[in-house]
Amino acid sequence: MGDPDLAFLDIDPEDERFYRVLLRSGGADPEQLVRHADLDEEAVRVLRERATALGLAAMTDGLLRPVSPAKAVQHLIDARLTRMRQELETKAAADAIVASLLAERDAATTSDAIAGADRPPMERLMGIEQVRAAIDELTFFTRSESMTTWPSGVMRPEIIETSRPADARILRRGIRMRSLFGAAALDDPATMAYLREMVGKGAEVRVSRLDLERILIFDRAAALTPIDPSDSKRGALLTREPGLVTTLVSLFDRMWGQAQEIPAAADEEGPAVAGERPTELERRILESLCTADKDENGARDVGISVRTYRKYVATLMHRLDASNRFHAALLARERGWI
Repeated sequence: MGDPDLAFLDIDPEDERFYRVLLRSGGADPEQLVRHADLDEEAVRVLRERATALGLAAMTDGLLRPVSPAKAVQHLIDARLTRMRQELETKAAADAIVASLLAERDAATTSDAIAGADRPPMERLMGIEQVRAAIDELTFFTRSESMTTWPSGVMRPEIIETSRPADARILRRGIRMRSLFGAAALDDPATMAYLREMVGKGAEVRVSRLDLERILIFDRAAALTPIDPSDSKRGALLTREPGLVTTLVSLFDRMWGQAQEIPAAADEEGPAVAGERPTELERRILESLCTADKDENGARDVGISVRTYRKYVATLMHRLDASNRFHAALLARERGWI
């Protein structure tokens, strides 16, 4: 059995050799690295930038120092798991595996999954489990737009944790997500934190001080409303009747037009300054610069659109006074931002 290496974490042998040189030296300046690594200046410069981007090293007090092995390996594991999850989700979506499995259970074809051509125009879903199953299915097949209201305005912590991965998947697929919340959201820190997190990923969120009706609409072709608005656990009505769905869409649009966008957090107001620490979203974007080779991959890692991702990267580079993205990642590590 040979010596263990980092190939299983997608690390090139040359990058691993350079990291091991850093570990043996404990840190070195550029000139010392040329001697230690027995390479020319340009090769060392490229390796130094790659080691920083991969999270294997950080520049401190003029010296390139190795990140501790435990921290470095954990970072590489997390990065690979993220890539693997994205590959599996992309493969599952491309192969329409869920659709093929649902076809065994249901007569509706994939193209009819939302409109439900072979289903009754109105279905009565009894109990919370039936409602959740319907929401999961409709969400999976949504292709263009999701509209949701939360009259109570408050999302309990367990609801937030359940919603987060599903909402992130919708936004990664480029689906427009509009969510309308009751005014109580403004006084609930956990709900507001989550809503700002979703806005950062591309969702549209508004808060209304008027009474709201509970509605979920998928691709303007199917809609859910509670059987009993005062007790959502009783069940819901699922309608695909075009006239009724159009009416519910009009109701949502009127409520949306009367609502306001959520206010920015206190630490997000005003222009960013050079010394200001990054927000959680900005920190994740900076970390993605160390692992993602393309903007599209970085945007998927973070869970926002490519356009939004590029806007954040440009702003962060300006704040850091970085000449390129590798330089931005390096400066962010030096400042302890990531």
